[in-house]
Amino acid sequence: MPFSQEEMAQKAALEIPPNSIVNLGIGLPTLVANYLLPDHGVWLHSENGILGMGPYPYEGEEDPQLINAGKQTVTIVPGGSTFDSALSFTMIRGGHVDLVLLGAMQVSMTGDLANWAIPGGRVMGIGGAMDLASGAKRTIAMMNHVSRDGSPKLLAECDFPLTAKGVVSRVITDLAILDPVGDGFRLVELAPGVTLDALRAATGAPILEG
Repeated sequence: MPFSQEEMAQKAALEIPPNSIVNLGIGLPTLVANYLLPDHGVWLHSENGILGMGPYPYEGEEDPQLINAGKQTVTIVPGGSTFDSALSFTMIRGGHVDLVLLGAMQVSMTGDLANWAIPGGRVMGIGGAMDLASGAKRTIAMMNHVSRDGSPKLLAECDFPLTAKGVVSRVITDLAILDPVGDGFRLVELAPGVTLDALRAATGAPILEG
């Protein structure tokens, strides 16, 4: 049985070292905040200008002026701070973000990331993903393993416009956890009930064991 979105978020939370600064991308990565241990000392960063982002507020306690980069209302933990986006991107480009978790449309076996535009589709703008993927010390992609039409999203080479080259160190999908290693994807963990043959059939690049 494939990993649920909540299980993917739990797996991603285990990748976060204590006392680190972490940026959670829009969409699936935002679920990771629900599984962070309170004593880990992790500081969540949002590129619109928050360090120390807390959980979503309870209904009726939302502050419409306190939002994350995805325009969702959030809270700030004690000791957290807000600042302008110029300072936020100075932090990102200066290498002060330890880990970024991003959604992905495609990831190549060399770690290239495509997560902002589909050829022929509506172009929404690359946003902060390019800076985050290039400036963070480590990048993890979270995604469904295949697209809605069943085509692979883990490929030998991306054919969507790239966000950044060679930045992804680990991919967490609903079928498996894998590392891009240049000549394929090295298998770290299979989802329960997913066979190696099924994983290979759903992947557009070699799957390496061990």
